[in-house]
Amino acid sequence: KMAERSQTAPEAGSDMGNDDAIGGNVSKYMVLPAGYCGQPRKGHLIFDACFESGNLGRVDQVSEFEYDLFIRPDTCNPRFRVWFNFTVENVKESQRVIFNIVNFSKTKSLYRDGMAPMVKSTSRPKWQRLPPKNVYYYRCPDHRKNYVMSFAFCFDREEDIYQFAYCYPYTYTRFQHYLESLQKRNMDYFFREQLGQSVQQRQLDLLTITSPENLREGAEKKVVFITGRVHPGETPSSFVCQGIIDFLISQHPIARVLREHLVFKIAPMLNPDGVYLGNYRCSLMGFDLNRHWLDPSPWAHPTLHGVKQLIIQMYNDPKTSLEFYIDIHAHSTMMNGFMYGNIFKDEERFQRQAVFPKLLCQNAEDFSYSSTSFNRDAVKAGTGRRFLGGLLDHTSYCYTLEVSFYSYVLGGTAGAVPYTEEAYMKLGRNVARTFLDYYRLNPMVEKVAVPMPRLRKEKPPPYKHPLLRGPASNSPNSKGNKKSSVNHKDPSNFF
Repeated sequence: KMAERSQTAPEAGSDMGNDDAIGGNVSKYMVLPAGYCGQPRKGHLIFDACFESGNLGRVDQVSEFEYDLFIRPDTCNPRFRVWFNFTVENVKESQRVIFNIVNFSKTKSLYRDGMAPMVKSTSRPKWQRLPPKNVYYYRCPDHRKNYVMSFAFCFDREEDIYQFAYCYPYTYTRFQHYLESLQKRNMDYFFREQLGQSVQQRQLDLLTITSPENLREGAEKKVVFITGRVHPGETPSSFVCQGIIDFLISQHPIARVLREHLVFKIAPMLNPDGVYLGNYRCSLMGFDLNRHWLDPSPWAHPTLHGVKQLIIQMYNDPKTSLEFYIDIHAHSTMMNGFMYGNIFKDEERFQRQAVFPKLLCQNAEDFSYSSTSFNRDAVKAGTGRRFLGGLLDHTSYCYTLEVSFYSYVLGGTAGAVPYTEEAYMKLGRNVARTFLDYYRLNPMVEKVAVPMPRLRKEKPPPYKHPLLRGPASNSPNSKGNKKSSVNHKDPSNFF
């Protein structure tokens, strides 16, 4: 039966108002017109979000053509309501609807700048953005002057199930399948281990990508540590991270030089429970994990605790130099990719910290150095970047890499280019390539330009390999600028 629209005013000071009845996701919820009796018909929409990374807490029918949709708040934390991901079925051909998402917890949004929700359907499984002309973002007097995002949509195929989402979903299960496919390739420079488990016993995966001789006993290591998805709704983080991984394990000459000289440690999904549950920002227990780096609890924040212990262990190892820490996020109000860095009293250290984002700006057309900022806001004190920036010594650089949920603006143009899954992964590839410029390893690339056959033998145990090359060293050379063109062709719009 249809959930009736509440006529009672919310209590003063209530953060939830009409949301307070939301306890979980809707499950195959059929909306029947008020007073309707008899068998359900085509066009009586069925909403569902009871699937991995799903989020839709409540549906109210306003009229035959209009529906108010409520985001389910993060588990154990009513403050955060941004991510949505749900399906609609039992549609009628040419059925036109307006969906109003009425309880966003943020007022600022890229919806003001042309962002549109994602859609796919059974017969068209590739995600597409809705046309921006069909999307409206406004303050609504009917919803306590909250900001509402409305979009008009026309269902065109009765047998299709349609799925709508805030951004391209990237689930925990997809991530596990991806890692399993990499393991099957038996690359002797790719290692996967379980660093710990989440509260709900999901895996915290740690990847190590480097030439095997860098892992032998006594070898000096230069480590780049990368993390992602501490905020589960920030799905572009996973695509950027996959782009980094795909490039580093490839036979590209640059990737082979980077593996020779550096040890990449990557924890791509720090909040697997939040990802699985369809939360936007929090873990299962309602914690924003990126505010708990100072003192993570082994039982309440086990994934964070595991990563922090490993970083401190590496920091205390005299043979290990932890050179970079990069935490990958997505941003809901800004365009482009950009970075946050730390502020230091030492001017020289501050200038050196700006080198990597400047080089990345040369390599990636969607990365903006002008949007990159260095700060020490009190509100950011518990973040990975801030905590590790204070812990590690002056040879280490800690950044938050942000990428827009929506688009980037190419230099010299006014038009925004919406991100695709491929464009997010390309940013990841460009992040990886930039380490070549930073360490001035360009001359080494010519030496390995002839591709070697990929090793297909069973993965041997670490430390057993003969020493083929010396320890990592810096080779001076000028910085390279490797901008490459991207195919901005939008997928054909069926909707």
